Amino acid sequence: MSEGGLNAPVRHPIDWNDPDFYDWDKLNAEVERVFDICHGCRRCFNLCDSFPRLFDLIDESASGELDSVDKADYKPVVDACTLCDMCFMVSCPYVPPHEFNIDFPHLMLRYRAAERKSGKVDRRLDQLTRTDRNGKLAEFAAPVCNWASSTANKVTRPIMEQTVGIHREAELPEFHGKTFALRAMEAPVEPNPQAPAKGRKVALYATCFVNYNNPGIGEAARAVLARNGVETEVVYPACCGMPQLEQGNIEEVAESAKKVSQELGRWIDEGYDIVALTPSCALMLKFEWPLILPDHEGVKRLSEATYDVTEYVVDIAKKEGLAEGLTPLDGGVALHMACHARAQNVGAKAAEMLRLVPEADVKVVERCSGHGGSWGVLKENFETAIKVGRPAARLAAQAGKHYVASECPLAGQHILQGIERLKMDNKPQVDRSYHPIELFAKAYGLGD
Repeated sequence: MSEGGLNAPVRHPIDWNDPDFYDWDKLNAEVERVFDICHGCRRCFNLCDSFPRLFDLIDESASGELDSVDKADYKPVVDACTLCDMCFMVSCPYVPPHEFNIDFPHLMLRYRAAERKSGKVDRRLDQLTRTDRNGKLAEFAAPVCNWASSTANKVTRPIMEQTVGIHREAELPEFHGKTFALRAMEAPVEPNPQAPAKGRKVALYATCFVNYNNPGIGEAARAVLARNGVETEVVYPACCGMPQLEQGNIEEVAESAKKVSQELGRWIDEGYDIVALTPSCALMLKFEWPLILPDHEGVKRLSEATYDVTEYVVDIAKKEGLAEGLTPLDGGVALHMACHARAQNVGAKAAEMLRLVPEADVKVVERCSGHGGSWGVLKENFETAIKVGRPAARLAAQAGKHYVASECPLAGQHILQGIERLKMDNKPQVDRSYHPIELFAKAYGLGD
């Protein structure tokens, strides 16, 4: 029996069009095989709540082995997986090309897809993850939506908890009445003709979160790129489908991939690089879509042309050099490395970018925030999400920096909630979390 591989992880295409993918007997046999290997290893015990649930399930069974665990009890383990990919990318010694061929996140995805195929759909999450629909509706009533969703609203939040299952204390992202795509259309940004990177062209994939919930991230990215001579256009055909992937809705993700890759392909034809503004969306374009549609040339081409925004700034710095004008960020930065940024396997680009700022003072936090997308806001999960994210919150607080940042805006917001709950002296008073590109813009004197 092999004790682990030394080769780089390799992911296999997701065979979601094969009827065997949804066959419960074959699925349960594979789940049992993988769970038994995980039980014998336990290296991932502290990554998320899936593994403690699995190990407790086995330890508390009649035999203390998987053979005495009811298959019906597998579901809580599956439900706790947030598809962060950290077990696959960071911890598991048995990922392919190892003979054990373990891909825990994609096995959890397969289980959820089979549930969906069987008609078992969580209607709360199904509605919560309709980001484009929800964003377009909220665009017309953003102040009312933000008032109703505020944790300070002691009338509407308990009602939301009872009706749609969102924990009353979970911070929710605000909506804006004017999307990032619309703002970009109304206020073009001219690139600096004297900058070293002049001639580069970027199509910014706005992402649903930046487009509807935090246009400031997009505006900061445009400003930084323009300062460095890069021409930018903002493109947003549709959501990348990560929220649907979390629910096992692979078919809908495939349709999003076809639609978005077709639109972004036109920009690639015109010599534009594609830059995604949040790491989850970059991960989808680069890695998940090609595994779902391995024979789709447009998807493959897009994956090869896509950068995460921090990755792209670092690329400019290495190849042409950055435009002058960066000034220190007083007080330093506690930088959380988002799981989906780490899963891109390009290195700690956000940290690398912020260390380009003069007198850089960056403390990197490499622990899970605990949020897990739509998972962490649910009534039954929120306290667990806070618990899982407590080490990250503690490290960010102990760093004692003026700024807290994360490439994942939801993770950053969740870490601040975790800091509020910490019982420690001299906690930093941080008003908000930042995307690293916002801090880079601030170092250039651009924006707020």
